[in-house]
Amino acid sequence: MQTKFIGRAGIALATIAMGATATLAAAPAALASTPSQAPTTLAAAKNTCPTWTVYGKGVNFRSGPSTGYRAIGQLYTGDSGTKVASSGSWIKIRLDHKSKTGLKSGTTGWVSKSYLKQCVYMQLD
Repeated sequence: MQTKFIGRAGIALATIAMGATATLAAAPAALASTPSQAPTTLAAAKNTCPTWTVYGKGVNFRSGPSTGYRAIGQLYTGDSGTKVASSGSWIKIRLDHKSKTGLKSGTTGWVSKSYLKQCVYMQLD
């Protein structure tokens, strides 16, 4: 009884494998026959996502765009905000929610770009 089951399973696997091979063999021909659907090279698009997220521990949230300005608080990894302005390597953000250190949602301040990452829009087809 086991021999028959293994034999049938082997035939089923062989059938599946042959079907996959035929499908893969036909794929290049299908692509060649439809050049209008061929992939195109896309130009690099500028990232326009307004949200920036902090990646660092105890990052100073400053009143101006340099270390010469006083810190109004600190931000930690995961704190995020919407970009309001930029100056050189500094980004002014408005906090989207209460920070981990207790800064109120809507508070604005400056953070060095080296501690921030910009979100990226994704297109899901």
